[in-house]
Amino acid sequence: MLPTIVLVGRPNVGKSTLFNRMTKSRDALVADLPGLTRDRHYGRGIGASESYLVIDTGGFEPLAESGILKEMAKQTLLAIDEADVVIFLVDGRAGLTPQEFTIADTLRRAQRPVLLAVNKTEGMNRAVVSADFFELGLGEPLSISSAHGEGVKDLVELALDEHNKKTVGANNPPEDDDANEAAQNKARSDASQRTPRIAIVGRPNVGKSTLVNALLGEERVIAFDEPGTTRDSIEIELEKDGKKYTIIDTAGVRKKGRVFEAIEKFSVVKTMQAIEDANVAILVVDAQEGITEQDAHVAAYILDAGRALVVAVNKWDGLPENEREFIKNEIDRKLIFLDWAKFHYISALRKKGLPELLTSVDGAFKAAMANLATPQLTRVLIDAVAQHQPPISRGTRPKLRYAHQGGQNPPIVVIHGSHVDDIKDSYKRYLEGVFRKTFQLVGTPLRVQFNQGANPFAEPEGKRKAGEGIVSMRRRKTAQRAELKAKKDEENKKR
Repeated sequence: MLPTIVLVGRPNVGKSTLFNRMTKSRDALVADLPGLTRDRHYGRGIGASESYLVIDTGGFEPLAESGILKEMAKQTLLAIDEADVVIFLVDGRAGLTPQEFTIADTLRRAQRPVLLAVNKTEGMNRAVVSADFFELGLGEPLSISSAHGEGVKDLVELALDEHNKKTVGANNPPEDDDANEAAQNKARSDASQRTPRIAIVGRPNVGKSTLVNALLGEERVIAFDEPGTTRDSIEIELEKDGKKYTIIDTAGVRKKGRVFEAIEKFSVVKTMQAIEDANVAILVVDAQEGITEQDAHVAAYILDAGRALVVAVNKWDGLPENEREFIKNEIDRKLIFLDWAKFHYISALRKKGLPELLTSVDGAFKAAMANLATPQLTRVLIDAVAQHQPPISRGTRPKLRYAHQGGQNPPIVVIHGSHVDDIKDSYKRYLEGVFRKTFQLVGTPLRVQFNQGANPFAEPEGKRKAGEGIVSMRRRKTAQRAELKAKKDEENKKR
């Protein structure tokens, strides 16, 4: 197993910046604002002598008794339990604080190897800055700058050394370990290409994090009765009935006019990126609030991104029987453009309807990644045209000759023919429906594109120029033949 390094510290000491530096990514949101990270954030460390996992945590307030700070502290404690080594990050510019004595005591009780890293020491006398932190009793403070990368590699190597010291029975030479690790990484990479990536998206406080926890069977992310609890996109591995998934919990997407905080704007961007990176999106809507305009906006973005979709109508159990039919009719009316998607009426809190939800996710992923053979597509196209020809436009009927697949996730069908620029959207929707029904593409958008074929009887410009050269050559040869004939005639006269 890969060693796991957990980053712990009070708010705004630079944990997420260090996480991004260690993973060589921008996966964790970073801003000069305390309390930005709230959930555990996992990543793969890069650039060290061996591979490792790194976990970013929220600002640690061990003595918090209620509210979001208590939930964040619970997540940090869970991360510490998963750690092989803990990096306790402190702020060298802010100096030692009473809160850090409490964190140090908590880490000692956890009985995990701890490295004390003094961050933000760039341009300072490091010996002087780190001297105060000896009081924490966690060994020698290590001065680093996560923003500039100073001392980070040495810190990671020390953490890996701490892990290897406590590993019993590791007698293989490092080269063998590296070779085994490389083989494991390749196997994981190959497997990840077949693993569906599922983004859980929707408005704030509709139950996205509750759904994630229900699918996982544990309190993996904070589910709190306050809109905007989740701010970053969190990726979590899930295995269910022998199938592997990557679940992406995202921040709630508000209306543009209601996104006041800069951090919420970043969160919306991360949610949009999560949709782009996913294979399937689960759109969570609140049955008790009904379908809002913002639900439709999020659904439209998923459609524009071309991602497969399953709609989860949450909190269905709390809806009176006499209102359920009205909500279903409202869904049909406001989300009519999602008639190709599966709808499930669930309760994430009580874990009702979740097996059926995952079954639809599997079906949507299969449809999104379907391989459509060119002969089959062309036969379906010919049959569709025979049943209903394209309408005549500007005195000419478009001719559709053959079709092939142009991409996956979403499936793209490229149709070649003549005068295809005149095909109406209504006929395009007709063809989409035929392809969808024939190939059972349920749960995924389908895109039909037309490719205007060249007129085989019209010579290209380059060819016409070449022809002109041929004509000139023929004229020269004719002139040469005439000249040769004249010479022969003159010779015959002399004889």
